[in-house]
Amino acid sequence: MNVQTLPMLRFIDHSGEPVNQLPAWADLPTLTHFYKDMLLTRTYDNKAVALQRTGKLGTYPSHLGAEAFGIAIGHAMHPRDVFVPYYRDMPAMWVRGIPMEKNLQYWGGDERGSDFHVMLNDGTEPEHCRDLPFCVPIATQCTHAVGVAAALKIENHHHAALVTCGDGATSKGDFLESINCAGAWNLPLVFVINNNQWAISVPRALQSSAEFLSDKAKGAGIHGITVDGNDVVAVHDTVLAALDRARKGKGPTLIEAVSYRLSDHTTADDASRYRSDDELQQAWQFEPVKRLKTYLINQGAWSDAEEEAWLLDCKKQVELAVEHYVNLPPQAPETAFDYLYEHAPAELNQQRDALINKAMRMQGGKHG
Repeated sequence: MNVQTLPMLRFIDHSGEPVNQLPAWADLPTLTHFYKDMLLTRTYDNKAVALQRTGKLGTYPSHLGAEAFGIAIGHAMHPRDVFVPYYRDMPAMWVRGIPMEKNLQYWGGDERGSDFHVMLNDGTEPEHCRDLPFCVPIATQCTHAVGVAAALKIENHHHAALVTCGDGATSKGDFLESINCAGAWNLPLVFVINNNQWAISVPRALQSSAEFLSDKAKGAGIHGITVDGNDVVAVHDTVLAALDRARKGKGPTLIEAVSYRLSDHTTADDASRYRSDDELQQAWQFEPVKRLKTYLINQGAWSDAEEEAWLLDCKKQVELAVEHYVNLPPQAPETAFDYLYEHAPAELNQQRDALINKAMRMQGGKHG
């Protein structure tokens, strides 16, 4: 069964045609901006995979097919909201002000990739970002988000938290406990599921017998909705409304965005072992970047010449980020101990000192 035929909120279909009246915010300049961001992050994604294949990056999770998901979320959040991402969320983080090279550092094994600073509105001074770094363990970020949202409610500053996860995470106890707690405590929290149809090698049909993953919201007594995750308008509009509800104290929302993982699960995976070529080719017909491009061209808001010029610009931006990444001086070995505890246990400090001494001896040997 083609999941894209299921009833869900959609404004622009896979052929680039509007099927509902677009929201007032969805004017052509805004959607052109969204499209350019989607194309840029896809260009970055292709480069990151190439870096991994050539040994310049560690295992990397491609976000190919999730561009609408990330760009829509990133643009919907206020600067003082808190984003709690999962590992496939580079597009949203980039929109939130996290440079591309930070993402490269993270997947290159550099802890500095999780140290975020963003520019203030005037673009002159860095400000420490409240967003959390990537979470690779499945669904544990949902419990973190509950804690963040509880703190925001106590602060009473009318900010919201938003947490993302994949479809596989919704089968975990961490996820179910989190939506239950968010509902019981009426937290300013939005859960957004990137239902990309595969939890590594396990298809959506084997993960849950529920018709929609958003149905799981009912058990927690919170609002749930399913949207077309390949339609940036549907995702953005739904997230905007959910965040507004959260900030006004009207409780959490669970959003299921139905998309498709067009890549392997990570660069350590080979999806051809468990899914068919026919299924993948069918999914490409619904992908988000071409959909929005077709809509903009039909509306006279985009052209092949603009596409070519922007792709050149994207390549320059990505190459500059890669240059910053590869030329960054390496961290001292002992910094591997510096990011786990606010106050490290004594035995950990002993290990850290031993590593420093070993590094100094090795360095002395090189020059001896």
